[in-house]
Amino acid sequence: MKAIYYFLILAVVGLWSCQNTQENEPLISAIQSPAYSSSEEPDLFTDGQGDVYLSWIEKSGKQAKLLFSRLDNDSWSDSQLISEGDNWFVNWADFPSLIVHNELMVAHWLQKRDEGTYDYDVRMAMSNNSGKSWNDSFIPHKDSVSAEHGFVSMLPMQNSQVFVTWLDGRYTKGGGHGDHSGGGAMTLRAAIFDSEGNVVEEWELDDRVCDCCQTSAAMTSNGPVVVYRNRTEDEIRDMSIVRFVNGAWTSPEIIHSDNWNIAGCPVNGPAIAANEDDVAVAWFTASDGEPKVKLALSNDGGDSFLSAITLRDGATNGRVGITMLEDKTITVSWMETEGESAKVVLGHYTSQGALIRKITIAESTSSRSSGFPVITSSGNTVYMAWTETGESSQVKTSKITL
Repeated sequence: MKAIYYFLILAVVGLWSCQNTQENEPLISAIQSPAYSSSEEPDLFTDGQGDVYLSWIEKSGKQAKLLFSRLDNDSWSDSQLISEGDNWFVNWADFPSLIVHNELMVAHWLQKRDEGTYDYDVRMAMSNNSGKSWNDSFIPHKDSVSAEHGFVSMLPMQNSQVFVTWLDGRYTKGGGHGDHSGGGAMTLRAAIFDSEGNVVEEWELDDRVCDCCQTSAAMTSNGPVVVYRNRTEDEIRDMSIVRFVNGAWTSPEIIHSDNWNIAGCPVNGPAIAANEDDVAVAWFTASDGEPKVKLALSNDGGDSFLSAITLRDGATNGRVGITMLEDKTITVSWMETEGESAKVVLGHYTSQGALIRKITIAESTSSRSSGFPVITSSGNTVYMAWTETGESSQVKTSKITL
């Protein structure tokens, strides 16, 4: 009898353990993509009500369309057109975006100028009726210089205002302030616009930054913060942050001194997420020739950061994304590479940066055509979008229940 009794106890404990493990394992569910073939450059956004939106580009010859869809009960709505054109600058790393605040929707994309291959403007369009119609697009930078403008990050603000930050090449065509090697440096600028596209306020945030790495912005208790790749006179290109505090911008501060010396732009920007005063920043570096994905955490709105944590060491080309969940745990996405092959990976971390689990979401390639995977979250559920390459590219999406 004792043997049977102990056997039953072990069986019950084993069954409970198995069920508990299964409950704690993440569930990856593919969501049927609303994007057709020849689609690429996805982006994701979660609004204040927890609704998730996907935007992407579809191309046919020279014609490009920017479309969006809203997630409803784990299904994407029919795609809706934001804008289209035959003179867009469609770039694997500098992709359009969409933000939503109640009925206000704001989208951006890039449009070529006639003067040069890499002369293009940021274009923004606004809808005040949840995307049913869109106002005429406008250029947020008012310099009228034929140069590079892009790598935009946007945030909704109170009173139907929009915060926008971008890389601005107005000084790169013939000197001016920030002069370097016969031409001016790329700058980081920002502005606030009202719901009709009028400038409320505008700033230059940094007068020398890396030329083609993504910016990323988040809202803290104090206000917006922006992270980006800085650039010194000696070509050190590390992560930097500026913060809007008490009505003014702080001076740029290095988040972590990787001391990556590189004479060209790595096209690999940071990603930031925030919840009140909790801030998390992920980025790629290859200082000393060693590729790494890193994470730094702050609990004072980005004023100071704890020591950086290495999430991946070697065999990565970065392309990071980040989101903070409702329980303040953090998920970071990146790509792990082996020759031309790559995996889209998601890491789940505690609020102190300890690894909970790492998951492979999809197989991919290390080529530029695979672009940048993107993530967002609603509650404690993560959503990911990426470009699947092949004979024809297509945007794919998944839901990850952690």
